[in-house]
Amino acid sequence: MPISTLIVTPYSLPWGSNIYAKVIAYNIYGDSPISEPGFEAIILTIPDAPVDLAETVTARTQNSITFTWSPGSADGGAPVLDYRISYD
Repeated sequence: MPISTLIVTPYSLPWGSNIYAKVIAYNIYGDSPISEPGFEAIILTIPDAPVDLAETVTARTQNSITFTWSPGSADGGAPVLDYRISYD
């Protein structure tokens, strides 16, 4: 089941929610009994991009520049571990 289905109505599960699944097998002769619940899964995805990127002009030196930013509004269900800075 796609995560995009679980986070909207009728489920509306927030990021980080635990999900326990049960499964029924079926073939042309009918349905199996329902399985025991499977191990919990957790809704996770990639975090939102940082926002409010700005140079800290007062910290600029001949050899370096400094930036600040704020985290995106959603961490995808797990803490952000690090940020990668790239430039052109």
